[in-house]
Amino acid sequence: MTARGRAVGRRGGVTAAAIACGAALALFLFWPLSESLRGAFLDGNGRFTLAYIGGVFRDPIYRAGLANALGIAFGATLVANVVGIGTALLLDRCQFVGRRLLGALVPLPLMVPPFVGAVGIKQILGQAGALNAVLIRAGLLDAAHPIDWLRAGRFAVVVLLTALHLYPVVFLNVQAALASVNVETEEAAAGLGARGLRLFRKVTLPAILPSVFGSTSIILIWGLTELGVPLVCDFQRVTSVQIFAGLKDIGRNPLVYALVVLLLVATVALYAATRLLIGRNHGAAAVKGARRRQPRRLSVAGQVAAAGALGLVVGAAALPNLAVVLLALARDWYATVLPVGLTLDHVRLAIGHEMVIPSIGNSLRYVTLSTLLDLLLGGTIAFLVVRTRSRFSALLDAGAMLPLAIPGLVMAFGYLAVSREGRPLSFLNPIVDPTALLVVAYAVRRLPFVVRSAAAGLAQISVTLEEAAASLGAGPLRTLGRVTVPLLAPHLLAGGVFAFALSMLEVSDSLLLAQRQAAFPITKAIYELFQSLGEGRALAAALGLWAMLFLIAAIACARSLLGRKLGGFFRL
Repeated sequence: MTARGRAVGRRGGVTAAAIACGAALALFLFWPLSESLRGAFLDGNGRFTLAYIGGVFRDPIYRAGLANALGIAFGATLVANVVGIGTALLLDRCQFVGRRLLGALVPLPLMVPPFVGAVGIKQILGQAGALNAVLIRAGLLDAAHPIDWLRAGRFAVVVLLTALHLYPVVFLNVQAALASVNVETEEAAAGLGARGLRLFRKVTLPAILPSVFGSTSIILIWGLTELGVPLVCDFQRVTSVQIFAGLKDIGRNPLVYALVVLLLVATVALYAATRLLIGRNHGAAAVKGARRRQPRRLSVAGQVAAAGALGLVVGAAALPNLAVVLLALARDWYATVLPVGLTLDHVRLAIGHEMVIPSIGNSLRYVTLSTLLDLLLGGTIAFLVVRTRSRFSALLDAGAMLPLAIPGLVMAFGYLAVSREGRPLSFLNPIVDPTALLVVAYAVRRLPFVVRSAAAGLAQISVTLEEAAASLGAGPLRTLGRVTVPLLAPHLLAGGVFAFALSMLEVSDSLLLAQRQAAFPITKAIYELFQSLGEGRALAAALGLWAMLFLIAAIACARSLLGRKLGGFFRL
């Protein structure tokens, strides 16, 4: 084939791939979103109306839900930013005993959904929980009148659990940004008298601000739409739980559609505001200097204080999951500080439970298919974005990143809307079989991670290698298969492992779309076991323990492949 023929063939292949990716995003992403909008703005006769949106604001219960959702989002974001930025600065600037070990433990909260940790928190803060047992033993509380800490402070518990789960997002982004801060600029500012907070505010903060804004937007959106933690904590007056409760009335209550639209508008507004702020501050970062920063070794007292502060953060974030582990292994844990005896019975029973083994098999099937779809679609989009750089590829990139700004709860509701009786995809009704919808939902939710990972890999692969293969007569497909894909494989593997691991413990899509016990994935099985009487809570904890071990192993694999670039997954 002549060079001209190969060029024509390449352009045709690129065009076909771009059309296919655009069609997939339109079908799997934009159409479900449009169905949610349609239900909120069209009445029973198909006429445009704002009555449903007005009805939400007239209902005091729905207003309270929206206020609580915003409160959780901003509260969790504030706490996560303070903890995440402080942790990143401490590890970047200071040398102390235990620094490496504690730094390795910081990302661990990301590896377990916060609603699994909420199972453990109920064991600590319940009326028969460990906290009351401590106070009773210390003589500070009457055993006949225990305090229901969750009932008195559910809002604060949800905020803290969400923040402690998400602060590593801030940490990973800020850690990567600090590695690029110009050391010479900071030293020059210090020489001119800027020290401490003034140096941080005038020099360091402007340099890391784009990364802070990027991670902040993720946490705001995540916190605004968090479903699992409020459900487990019995916090009903929050928009996400109200939408979940309204699913059983989806065909008759249009206010549920209005709630979804308001949630979507809020998240898109947060996304747009963050992008605007990032754009304004993008040029603030200093040019990377020639030297790497050397952490300053602290005095003995400083080392103890630094290790203690970081240990407190890591311990507080790990406490809910530690409680899950203890509950899974406890022979009995009722009104005592620690479990009375340890056993592996619950761990074994969880694996043998009639709901658990099928749920593990279901999750593996759903997630394997969704990850393969992600690798195919995400790898193609990344190739188009990095190698073609056309206007259409830029639109594909924006579309692929959009799931980071759209709550899983909203997407799952959209899939339900397009598949309910009388709609075009009614044959995919999840009541019959949710496989297709869950595969698509998981794939769309995790697509940004694969695109980011593949794009980072392609940016590092010199295009001259592909050109050399083409000059030796290799066609576009042969060049792709023999040169590009083998070089890109580590990044595809990292993105695929990350997508696989997070999809295994996806909460919103699983709780909404899996409606038959035979089709439950792992997270829905944990929730249903937690709701059951008797040993249900211990079995849920045991299944959560198995899920933790799996996710820790998977994300450790992705981190070993990408290192600090893992933070790039959490950027809009």
